[in-house]
Amino acid sequence: MTGNLLDAYLSGEARAFYPRNVRAADARARAVELAQHRPIAPRVLAELRAQQARLGESAARTRSLDALAAGGCAVVTGQQVGLFLGPLYTLYKAATAVRLARTLEAETGRPVVPIFWLQTEDHDLPEIAPCVVQRQHDAPVVIAPEIEKRNRCSIAHLPLSQGIGESIARLRQELAALPHATTHIERIARHYHPGRTWSEAFAGLIAELFEPEGLLVIDPRTAELAALVAPIHRRALEQSDAIAAALQAQSEALERAGFEATVHVREDSPLSFYHPQGATGPRTRLRKQGADFVEIEGGNTHTLSQLLAALERDPLSFSTSALLRPIIQDSLLPTAAYIGGPAEIAYFAQLPPLYAAFELELSMIAPRARVRLVEPATARLLTRLGLQCSDVALPEQTLLARLSGLPQSPVAIDPSTSDEPAPLPPVAFERTLIESFESSLAAALAELPADVTRRLAAQLDKTRKKLELTSAKLAHAYSQALLSHDAQRVGEVRRLKQLLFPGAVPQERVFGFAYFAARYGDRALIEQLLAAIDPYSPAITELRL
Repeated sequence: MTGNLLDAYLSGEARAFYPRNVRAADARARAVELAQHRPIAPRVLAELRAQQARLGESAARTRSLDALAAGGCAVVTGQQVGLFLGPLYTLYKAATAVRLARTLEAETGRPVVPIFWLQTEDHDLPEIAPCVVQRQHDAPVVIAPEIEKRNRCSIAHLPLSQGIGESIARLRQELAALPHATTHIERIARHYHPGRTWSEAFAGLIAELFEPEGLLVIDPRTAELAALVAPIHRRALEQSDAIAAALQAQSEALERAGFEATVHVREDSPLSFYHPQGATGPRTRLRKQGADFVEIEGGNTHTLSQLLAALERDPLSFSTSALLRPIIQDSLLPTAAYIGGPAEIAYFAQLPPLYAAFELELSMIAPRARVRLVEPATARLLTRLGLQCSDVALPEQTLLARLSGLPQSPVAIDPSTSDEPAPLPPVAFERTLIESFESSLAAALAELPADVTRRLAAQLDKTRKKLELTSAKLAHAYSQALLSHDAQRVGEVRRLKQLLFPGAVPQERVFGFAYFAARYGDRALIEQLLAAIDPYSPAITELRL
């Protein structure tokens, strides 16, 4: 059983793996101070300005850029560029970055701006293509354009297909009855249309939604930024053995402390992906083979000097892995804090030796907001059943058992409203089976001579044991049948699970933003989120809509 690294970090029990704790005021002040000691480079700032200009005019974003130019620092977060912004937690990351930036600025009196890092180097198109849309009374619907499922090209270079228009039409059809559907879908359509890349569409939408907050959006997959981070890929290739050994030692230290290394470290692979056909072609992981490197997908072999020559010719022919991405981020940006989900925070515990290898210091880590959206009808149903939102995470049978008043928790039938007799509790049902057998057996044995009864003793004992086992199994089946007897209550429990824990995971990991934006207003909901989020708390925030 491994420990929870997020909880251990926030409680201060994992100090060996995280140098600064976001819940400590002195650590926050130090994080801002250190970030200001490495101001943004002019070339990075120029590229960031160019990228914001392509998003449209914004006085708030201009103020954020000017704050960076004046020596300000950043709260950074990032995510894959999912369809229509992907799962809800993407939105929560951006909102948390805004809240933490505001809070750090207020605490320190120094300018702090929020930045969203587009993870456009990734190639997992099947993971980002679907958008799950909640529906008020029916099962959720999955909307996704056609994609190339075997794609291995970075998302930054992939245009949206003609099918994106059909996806938006389907979204419009699903949400047409909701009061803010037209406004939100028109906002989506301004950015998602054939010819634009997945990353351009995502960047445009999230930047527009958070324009009043001055959220900056950065795409690392550009020639200008690739040239600036080429030395990092060079070191990752040249020192791949030493880096792998250091990461492996860190993983072992985590395991000794009772934790698990979230990201598997491949001892024979550098942390850089290679694009042998150029920037827009498929990327492949490399594997060391003696002094050379072999493409895991392609099978071609390259010497170190050949790879370094390719890096010099075209820096975009290399891209980052999950562990190397934070190094790139903190090399380009004056990061005071990074907002991550629980899994990200866990793998940051693996990174101190990697930061040391690149002569950097691990940034302060902060948890993204964990928000549960509770609609009025959901709140009323919870109240009527006497449940808390957290109860809905229980297994269905356990939850149904809790809602009943019978021992062993079968669903009770109210005699005043039903002609059916009230069912026995499972324990009583099992006892009745055994007592009935014993009573019938005793009556039968009473008719037999004593010596016959004695000769049957061993067989009778064996039969009783079999009966006890069979009765227990039957009582369990009886219990499950009773729990499912009340169709209305079963339906209510399943509806709550679908709304709050679809697929047995929190709603933020499944549902997209579109339904909630269409029903409650996208900007209105963002403002509610910003007001509700505590950037230092890992607790789940229940936002009653």
